[in-house]
Amino acid sequence: MSLSTFEKFLKSRIAEPLINRSILKSDYSPLDLSIHNSNLKAINVSSSDDLETFIWDYMKTKNAKVVYGGYLEHRSIYQRSDYFNQSNPETERNIHLGLDIWMEANTPIYAPLAGTIHSFKNNTNHGDYGPTIILKHHIEGVEFYTLYGHLSLAAIQDLEVGVEVKKGEYIATLGTAEVNGDYPPHLHFQIIKDIQEYKGDYPGVSNQLDLAFYKENCPDPNLLLKLY
Repeated sequence: MSLSTFEKFLKSRIAEPLINRSILKSDYSPLDLSIHNSNLKAINVSSSDDLETFIWDYMKTKNAKVVYGGYLEHRSIYQRSDYFNQSNPETERNIHLGLDIWMEANTPIYAPLAGTIHSFKNNTNHGDYGPTIILKHHIEGVEFYTLYGHLSLAAIQDLEVGVEVKKGEYIATLGTAEVNGDYPPHLHFQIIKDIQEYKGDYPGVSNQLDLAFYKENCPDPNLLLKLY
């Protein structure tokens, strides 16, 4: 399936909200964490506490309950960890492939579409996803996957591969910085056409060399979520 066809398919879906449906779209505000946001220059982004203070303060100024963004955003926040290979500009992974939704730890997360549990894993590298769940979807003959990163440890306990997940069903809660890869609490949500051989993990940040492939394989999550 071509990217354009897959994108049209995603846009045609009516998804359940990832978080409590009582939080309206008017309660959401976009957040720019790119290298182009001059306000970040005064922030020590290597500190999850400092970054969390920046995000929560921003949320208050916007009178928002949730802030979101980040698809294909060029970020500097990954430079704090050698997991992203920042020593080489061509291979440094700093382009975000998912959509982040920033909110309080322990916020419940719900499945936007029906599927099954494909895999789950605690990705413990510094700056990684922490506890992660991947759902497999097969809808109208189209097979694809959704990834949920930065969850709580409880979210991946007692799970079983292949178990059915209903649309709108509770699947997880968000983790704290202590378990989620050392980030302020948030959900990394990503759509994946071809999961390849990955289980419980999939690259959520790309370098420039591989960006064309990942743009093709991981389209804009907002096509499904319709937040903006």
